[in-house]
Amino acid sequence: MFDTRHLGVPKDNIGIFLRDQAAAGDTVLDMDPGPQGDGQDLEGLEVIDTSTAQKINSPDAIALSELKSQVMQNPKALAALQGHLDSLVGQRSGYIESLPKVVKRRIKALKNYQVKHTQLEAKFYEEVHSLECKYAKLYDGLYDKRREVVNGVVEPTDSDCEWESSDDEEEEEEDEDMEEGKKEVNALAGELKGKAKVTDGEEEESPPGIPGFWMTIFKNVDILGEMVQDHDEPILSHLNDIRVKFHEGPQMGFTLEFFFTANDYFTNTVLNKSYQMKAEPDESDPFSFEGPEIIGSQGCEIDWKKNKNVTVKVIKKKQKHKGRGTTRLVTKTVQTDSFFNFFNPPKAPEEEVDGEIEEDEETEALLSADFEIGHLIRERIIPRAVLYFTGEAIEDDEYEEEAEEDDQEGEEGDEEDDNDPDFEPGKDGQKPPECNQQ
Repeated sequence: MFDTRHLGVPKDNIGIFLRDQAAAGDTVLDMDPGPQGDGQDLEGLEVIDTSTAQKINSPDAIALSELKSQVMQNPKALAALQGHLDSLVGQRSGYIESLPKVVKRRIKALKNYQVKHTQLEAKFYEEVHSLECKYAKLYDGLYDKRREVVNGVVEPTDSDCEWESSDDEEEEEEDEDMEEGKKEVNALAGELKGKAKVTDGEEEESPPGIPGFWMTIFKNVDILGEMVQDHDEPILSHLNDIRVKFHEGPQMGFTLEFFFTANDYFTNTVLNKSYQMKAEPDESDPFSFEGPEIIGSQGCEIDWKKNKNVTVKVIKKKQKHKGRGTTRLVTKTVQTDSFFNFFNPPKAPEEEVDGEIEEDEETEALLSADFEIGHLIRERIIPRAVLYFTGEAIEDDEYEEEAEEDDQEGEEGDEEDDNDPDFEPGKDGQKPPECNQQ
């Protein structure tokens, strides 16, 4: 049941409300209840004029109590009132407009303070970017070591490999169980176990580095995995590193670099993608500022080898001449899905129409996805690559998403409790939470 208090109409006084509306000359609703629970919408709802409404208040009309009962039981009337309530959502209450001029003057001062706060916030983000540039150079040494190990250039030292994990503990327990089992089995079983057991450096396959490192990461991350097509995988098997370079100077931004070994598809050894960012408030709308945002991106030209471009496909179509009846074969090149379209992003519109930049929905969606992917690679994939390879970072991200959803559900539940007139926190053994003084 909806609550008419949002209209300033107490539920118990709905009849008086309708009577006053009629007396004021406003249009009211015919309160014919119709079949109960028929689930009908507003179609067929009869609207009566003021003269008819006046009859409702005549001595011969039904009592107000009966009218009130009909209103609360009529699904059409309830739907109409609920629709009116919905139309009020997001509308200003008029409170600010009703304030005295002297108070409005003070509000203007607060807004000016807010603009200055936003300007300071922009300077804060500029300094954060400077710190990112500084620490990026410190990270490079670690990224160099990671690249060398992944690609089998060097073998990590024993001290580098000291790492205890739950998997290692399980393997140690299994080894202990096997040792105890050896004492209980006969010599033949022990010999078979000895052959089955793989020892370090004996008959164990030893591929260089960590095979499929970046490809596995791409497949583990949904948004990247969706971009990778079957025809992309042979090329991505040659991807041996991804790096980020921050732009120093007045123009904030960063460049993603994808390094490839020699392959049969293109001659480039590095494919790059640059992102431009803005960290200052918009003069026309300073209160919308929420920190740095990506405003554009630029890819690079891929030097594809002959007939190896996986971003396009050739369609062959037969055309028949209407008069002579002869046919000819026509070829047409069209773009196809591929991860490597990432290096050819859509251009952000620059032309203004009526003072505003027009942007179609499809382009806007593509740009938004492109910016999201660039930010993800910079902020998550590159710094935590090994955790996305093992899947641990994926689990952490899922836990974070679940926690956010739980928080939202909790807030919605609290709102429902607050709107429930019968809700009393102190009843049924529910104790209000105590404030813990720190």
